[in-house]
Amino acid sequence: MKKILLILLCASNAGSMAAAPKKPYVIAYYNGNGQSAANYELNKVTHIIYSFLHLYGDTLGFSSSGRQQTALRQLAALKQTYPQLKVLVSLGGWGGCAPCSPTFAKAESRKNFAFSVKKICDEYNVDGIDLDWEYPAIKGYPGHAYMPEDKPNFTELVKELRKALGKKRIVSFAAGGKSEHIEQSIDWKGVMPYVDFANLMTYDLVGGYATTTGHHTPLYSTSQQKESTDNCVLWLLKNGVEANKLIIGAAFYGRVFENVGPGCNGRYQAGKFLRGVSYNEQDKYLSPDSGFVQYWDDTAHAPYAYNASKKLFVTYDNKQSVAEKVAYMKKYKLGGIMFWVLPEDTYRNGLLDALDKAMEAK
Repeated sequence: MKKILLILLCASNAGSMAAAPKKPYVIAYYNGNGQSAANYELNKVTHIIYSFLHLYGDTLGFSSSGRQQTALRQLAALKQTYPQLKVLVSLGGWGGCAPCSPTFAKAESRKNFAFSVKKICDEYNVDGIDLDWEYPAIKGYPGHAYMPEDKPNFTELVKELRKALGKKRIVSFAAGGKSEHIEQSIDWKGVMPYVDFANLMTYDLVGGYATTTGHHTPLYSTSQQKESTDNCVLWLLKNGVEANKLIIGAAFYGRVFENVGPGCNGRYQAGKFLRGVSYNEQDKYLSPDSGFVQYWDDTAHAPYAYNASKKLFVTYDNKQSVAEKVAYMKKYKLGGIMFWVLPEDTYRNGLLDALDKAMEAK
């Protein structure tokens, strides 16, 4: 009898060890209309996060035009064609969470908010919510309120959401990728047991208010730039955050800086943010006859471009850099990769396709 039990136990353990791991997520933030989303190869996406809804009082709500409601219904309908697809709504965004700090300071408001999220999920066939509060407890959008109490209040907010939405619906949040954000804004040990994953915004690491150029979405740090995907991930892993709940970010857009001197081909020079440039316009914007020369940084594992005659510097992701981010994700057994934002990609043979090919590579 003991031998039989031992054999059964070994077989059971072998079966559990041999079980296929969960496939990494590919998460697309989306800010267009639902009808346009059907133009993309959504079989290569696991989640779409519709961005953004906002606070109205202490409830989650739509703009008054009706456009957002229509878009959300159209996105949810795509699940009939793509059964693997999960559709979430996102609260806030950069500049979109002005009342978050005072509202979520109140227990009753957190409860009312969670109830309103459940109501939207039920009515629109939505799978959950992504919180994009930029940022609890530290300075974010100019003029937005913040206070030290935001940090524990954010933890209580995710607890309330999990209670309202149950175990089957998704609760996630977007976290800033800079050291200040990950070290000061979130109580990771308190929050992570209640969420499915955290979307790490490992882009805009050199943002629109920067006065010095650099890589805005590098994989690795350099001697001139500490902030990177690797810096963010390693800090979180060192501090006990589960690897399979971490989603690293890619940028489907570049940042252009003007009045940039020629040193280091524009890297780490004084400059001023000029504009963004979507991936779907980069072939034209950075074409050989545009005056730009494109480079690859072997340390940061990131592309960049410089136009010497116009003194313009561009930092961005390309097919090589997103493929290397996927390889990094696999190396550390992270939960997946997300990107901002799907409408800035090409319909075919763009960055989503590069991500998918890298996911399939051995």
